[in-house]
Amino acid sequence: MSEAALLLDTLFPAAVATASRTEPGDAALLYPEEARHLGKAIAKRAGEFAAGRLCARRVLEQLGVTGFPLLVREDRRPQWPAGIVGSITHTHGYYAAVAARSDQYHAIGVDAERVGRVGRNLWPKICTAGELIWLEGLPEAEQARAGALIFSGKEAFYKCQYGLTESWVGFQDVALEPLDAGLQSGRFAVRPLVPLKLEKILPAPWSGRCRFGDDLVISGMAFGA
Repeated sequence: MSEAALLLDTLFPAAVATASRTEPGDAALLYPEEARHLGKAIAKRAGEFAAGRLCARRVLEQLGVTGFPLLVREDRRPQWPAGIVGSITHTHGYYAAVAARSDQYHAIGVDAERVGRVGRNLWPKICTAGELIWLEGLPEAEQARAGALIFSGKEAFYKCQYGLTESWVGFQDVALEPLDAGLQSGRFAVRPLVPLKLEKILPAPWSGRCRFGDDLVISGMAFGA
């Protein structure tokens, strides 16, 4: 098992199926119904889409679902089978999918980011004032990892909460708080800074997990049934 696959596999409980790959997918392997969503997509986009769908196919097979074309909803999210919740992510050279049965998890979210691709120029767009203070107070060697975690953790949270609320949440609407100073525990909390629809369903804060590779951070969040 590759390092990246091991990171993903330890991110979620055993009831969550996981699959990842490091190469773009072959669009010729898509189901015809899936391929129709590509339209005139450029090769890079087609490879990303195919990689995500092929990972999704593997996690569905782990849950006993075969031959299911994963279509695209009007809101651009994957249309998972009835009784299944899932999430797909891709970044440069990494593609992954996770899924679980909805009688065990109400919603699930995963996001992967390359540490070097979340530069200081992005911090004002993705960080709250408190998060900026935290980043600036870290040793320079740790700032890039922490910045990538904020981006990845909030994306994982957004995907997870959208599965319950179908509502938009911006980067500045929530604050991510690591549960230890050195990010060693791999756990973080997300707290709302504005009223969110999710609060009427699940009380805040909401907890997530993260794993770091050499230049990769993977974040996950799951809301149990």
